[in-house]
Amino acid sequence: MMMKMRCLSFVLLLVAMLMPGRLYARVETVSSPNGDIAVNFDVKDGIPIYNVSFQGRQVIRDSRLGLELVSAKSNSDFNNFDNKQTVDQNSLYDGFSMLTTKFKSFDETWQPVWGEESNIRNHYNEMAVTLFQEALNRYIIVRFRVYDDGLGFRYEFPQQANLNYFVIKEEHSQFAMPGDLTAWWIAGDYDTQEYEFTRSRLSEIRRLLPGTITPNASQEQFSATGVQTALQLKTDDGIYINLHEAALVDYPCMHLNLDDKNMVFESWLTPDAQGNKGYMQTPCNTPWRTIMIVDDARKVLASRLILNLNEPCKIEDTSWIKPVKYMGVWWELITGKNTWNYTDQLPSVKLGETDYSKLTPNGKHGATNENVKRYIDFAAANGFDQLLIEGWNEGWEDWFGNSKDYVFDFVTPYPDFDIKMLNEYAHSKGMRLMMHHETSSSVRNYERHLEEAYKLMDKYGYNSVKTGYVGNIIPRGEHHYGQWMVNHYQYCVEQAAKHHIMVNAHEAVRPTGLCRTWPNLIGNESALGTEYQAFAGTQPGHTAILPFTRLQGGPMDYTPGIVEMDIAKFSPEKQTHVLSTICGQLALYVTLYSPLQMAADLPENYARFMDAFQFIKDVPVDWERSVYLEAEPMEYVTIARKDKHSDAWFVGCVTGKTGHDSAFKLDFLDEGRKYEATIYADAKDADYRNNPQAYVITKKKVTAKTLLKLHSAAGGGFAISIKPL
Repeated sequence: MMMKMRCLSFVLLLVAMLMPGRLYARVETVSSPNGDIAVNFDVKDGIPIYNVSFQGRQVIRDSRLGLELVSAKSNSDFNNFDNKQTVDQNSLYDGFSMLTTKFKSFDETWQPVWGEESNIRNHYNEMAVTLFQEALNRYIIVRFRVYDDGLGFRYEFPQQANLNYFVIKEEHSQFAMPGDLTAWWIAGDYDTQEYEFTRSRLSEIRRLLPGTITPNASQEQFSATGVQTALQLKTDDGIYINLHEAALVDYPCMHLNLDDKNMVFESWLTPDAQGNKGYMQTPCNTPWRTIMIVDDARKVLASRLILNLNEPCKIEDTSWIKPVKYMGVWWELITGKNTWNYTDQLPSVKLGETDYSKLTPNGKHGATNENVKRYIDFAAANGFDQLLIEGWNEGWEDWFGNSKDYVFDFVTPYPDFDIKMLNEYAHSKGMRLMMHHETSSSVRNYERHLEEAYKLMDKYGYNSVKTGYVGNIIPRGEHHYGQWMVNHYQYCVEQAAKHHIMVNAHEAVRPTGLCRTWPNLIGNESALGTEYQAFAGTQPGHTAILPFTRLQGGPMDYTPGIVEMDIAKFSPEKQTHVLSTICGQLALYVTLYSPLQMAADLPENYARFMDAFQFIKDVPVDWERSVYLEAEPMEYVTIARKDKHSDAWFVGCVTGKTGHDSAFKLDFLDEGRKYEATIYADAKDADYRNNPQAYVITKKKVTAKTLLKLHSAAGGGFAISIKPL
């Protein structure tokens, strides 16, 4: 092997000597299939540089590429290399020349297991540039894939004598903006994305950022101008730019630092407990750095750039992966009506040695046999697939923020939760129970019990699990978005696939399209969800920015469907209010795409609004086709989707802090066919603060020629089901 690697290095040097013209500075260009986007690549003074134009206008100015290493180990006689002093040994960002450039085109149509449409086109032109670092006898590849709606690039490190094991100090990928753009952003943080978005100019981020930090968040702000991806941007002349990453595997999550004097973003990776960013062994590569560029906000929502940059599905038999509509013993816990813990007494530190039947119940435990059966009855009667139960297992009395090795064991239920009986009862009603694993971020403890936990699920017929990572990661010093945790999340998904289990991970790293490769990853949280409506009340506009940002990487378990907005009415200790109208909540089942959709409110609340609840019962969770009718970040989103298993269509619109008047044709319907539309709309006097439950339901005959005009209140929206006659 050593001889082969030395021969390879010799061949590269020989090629360089025989092709001197190829080492001179030159610009290489690759364009999108439709010609709108062009990427230019050059090496200037040894530094890799790229820029991007859209329809002839430069949208990414000259931006440098490369990485800085902490250390690199080789398998060759590196110390005797004559020119080693001319370039820093830890530099993978200068001293380069272009060795070869290869081009190719690719065009396929693939079928996702579930999704916003049944067919996705993956069409791009590719340029792969091999860069040679002559002084250190090393080389890397920068690969670009350019689509009609954007591009991705990544670094690839072939196996070679002088670059074997290496530790990354920082990745220096730049994105130089064409000016002081408008941005929709959240603060940089290594452990959470649970922030409300801020709309501002880039030049205002430094001033505004401290005020956006959530006091209770597990924050580690890395810069006065650090933000997270997916980052939505807009130029003054109406070009939408979105920065994110795709296929995050065995690598730390990327944030963006902003040089707000020059308007240049630069990658900033999440560190580990020692401050290092990534540990690599060749052959290997980074995730894709993605730049979406379109001239219409609707095209942002329609883009499949992130999914296309991920590898095809690795699960051979996907027949067991099914989209899920579910209810849960959850909202009553979030709002304080009931509790996760069985008792208020503190049990033994080591679970399994405590006889919970001898402890005094607190009388507010939510996951009781009686309460769970009540939920099963309601959910089954209304056509739901599964029921989530949180607080079913021992350990909730003393779990948050504690460095115990044995917090949860994931197999031992509380004495008032009969796991066998309740699963059999759910199955008799045509439903399943959904497992819940809160890890309290004690990650090694979870991994020790993972196989046992999955076997328990197999035994009782569970096929999906919601995982949680609340609190600081144990072992201390690791972060939710570091390489170590990225690998943990991936490990759980792959192990779950072996047991035919679907995973919905909360508090995990934000999605980057891996659901294409591992479609049993059916949901994530990774953003402010409905639970924050019970804590502080998420402002209107939040759900109208998520499709542009968080959802670019994959679906979110947002847990919509709240109909009783005044939390105090069923949980007097909570003086909070959900900032939405009922119709705004209905619309989320269409506008926030997910194959995992929850009806989050309590059965007794839905019983008061069964006419509106009908939309939640009817709306599918898997789609044949999606049409994006109206969109502007944080202001309004209107989407129409066709059911994958029928000819019915569903439309949803959500608004921000101001109302919105919609006018759109139903020309997505089949020509010459008649339909009946059931329209759930905000009433004229609807108001998300003072009159959120005011709605009007109307039915009308429609065709492909019908023009609909509807008004949505601030923080509201509308939902429409359209069924053929």
